[in-house]
Order: sequence, then C-alpha cells, then structure tokens
Amino acid sequence: MSDAAVLPSNATRTTAAPGNPAIEFIDVEKHYGDKTVVNGLSFHVQPGECFGLLGPNGAGKTTTLKMLLGLTAPDAGTIRLVDEPIPSRARYARRRVGVVPQFDNLDPDFTVRENLLVFGRYFGMSGSEIEAVVPSLLEFARLESKANARVGELSGGMKRRLTLARALVNDPDVLVMDEPTTGLDPQARHLIWERLRSLLARGKTILLTTHFMEEAERLCDRLCVIEEGRKVAEGKPDDLIQRVIGCDVIEIYGPDPQALRDELLPFVGRMEISGETLFCYVDDPAPVHQRVKGRPGVRYLHRPANLEDVFLRLTGREMVD
Repeated sequence: MSDAAVLPSNATRTTAAPGNPAIEFIDVEKHYGDKTVVNGLSFHVQPGECFGLLGPNGAGKTTTLKMLLGLTAPDAGTIRLVDEPIPSRARYARRRVGVVPQFDNLDPDFTVRENLLVFGRYFGMSGSEIEAVVPSLLEFARLESKANARVGELSGGMKRRLTLARALVNDPDVLVMDEPTTGLDPQARHLIWERLRSLLARGKTILLTTHFMEEAERLCDRLCVIEEGRKVAEGKPDDLIQRVIGCDVIEIYGPDPQALRDELLPFVGRMEISGETLFCYVDDPAPVHQRVKGRPGVRYLHRPANLEDVFLRLTGREMVD
C-alpha cells in the first residue's frame, strides 16, 4: 500500500507538535445516572505506538472509545486526539482517524469495491482520489480477486479485512479498533495481525481493545488494564507479566483441586482454583512436579507466566456478563 497521503479536498492535515501524544486522556469521567462508567481514567498513546485497552465486559472500554471519537461527551477531564480537543473539535480530529468497529457494518447491497468508493465520499474525497487508492487498499486486504463480489459472498475473515481496508481509505494517522479479530478463525486472525504490523511499520498509531491476550502480547507496545472504569495497571506486556506475576505457572487438572491445594500449600507461594483447575504460581517448581507427576487422574502443565495470568489476576476469574 502506498505511503502517499490522500486527503479529503476540504480537510487540513493536523501537524502534531513534536513529542505530543496522538491520544491523551487526563482524569476522564463518565456517569450515567448514579453509575460511574469511567472513573478518573488517564493514559496517553504516542505516535507510532500500538496501545491496548484491556478489561472485562462492562469495564468501560466501549464508553472510552465513544468519548475519544466525540460520540459521547465526558463529564469531567480532558481528551485530545491528534492534537485536537475532544469533543469540541472531534469532527476535525476524525478526518485523521480510521475506525474499525467491533461488528462489521459493511453495506451488503454493494460490492467490495463499491464499499470503499462510498466510504471515501464520507471524507469529502473526489472520485479520482478514491479511485487512486482503491487498488492499493484491495491489495492490502488481499481482496483483489473479490473486488466485484458482494459482501454476502465474503467469508468472515474477508469481511474483517475489508472493514480494515475501509478504515484506511482516508490514510489516517490513528486507527481505533474495537476487538478487531473477534469471531475469526486462527488463520484469519494471524493475517489481520500481519496487516496491523505492516501499518505500525509505516508509523501509524493504533488503539485497540481486545479479549485475546495473545493478540495484545503480539501487537501492543503498552497496555492499560481497566476494571469498573478505573485503571488498575499500565505498562509494557513483558513488564506487566514480571511485575504482577513474576514466576512460572503450573496448571493442574484433577477431580479434587481443593485437596491438591491443601497438599501443595507448603510448597507454593500462591494458588487459585478455577473449575477443576488449580493454578500454582511457583519460583521452584520441583516440589510440585514431584507430588503430581504420574498421579492417576491428574494432568499438569508447567509454563511461563503470560498476559492472561496478569489479566485474570487483576480482574478476577469469575465470569462477567
């Protein structure tokens, strides 16, 4: 895909001051009646960075994105997007932003090519401007052979790639992505990751929400974990894993995890039970191995800690609806 910028004829490219964040939240709050949805949230995203916003259902992620895009106003705090104050200058900021919603909202009556052409019009682009970028967008999404196919003929992965390509029609500086690979099979997910890494290599800024911890580990330079609208942790994935967990994990599967817990308690610093699984966080795994290896009906997995351990430690293992 060409790096040449294609701007709407009536738009002015915002030039951020050196060192200024592409996205900035300072003490932002949002209330709906007596319910606080976002509670004093602060974070920033530097140009060219991939920043992940993680949290369980109901943590305030979607509301945060809506406030960032100026679709709902904060009750307190400061928001800036590509050096524009939000929501007062949201219309101008959005000229430099591409949005990939959680659920594809492609027009089923149009072909792949027509979806791109129509969307470009929303940014005031001329027909010739849109025509100039469509081939590179189709190539980026690997949809050249599907240019004249209707949306209903596409697989789920193809639709997601088209939604991503559509978000790039105005050559945005910032991409805002809400769970970009939800519902995709592993092959389609890896292809989306490859495409996103290519955008980061070109200097694009990405803010994404995701429930896939592997996705966050692979793509994100930094993460912010929120719970009930509050920031509970922020940092680089590896740093968070070391700071929050800081040891190996042994997962033990058996019919009586509580009995195993009582038996292993003298040898393990911290343990958690989820269903039939006992999670042991260990600096020295040898005593646990000695006691569970070869035991009938018991299976175990010894692995390094990962971002999912961090997420569950900070937000809990209970199901959230």
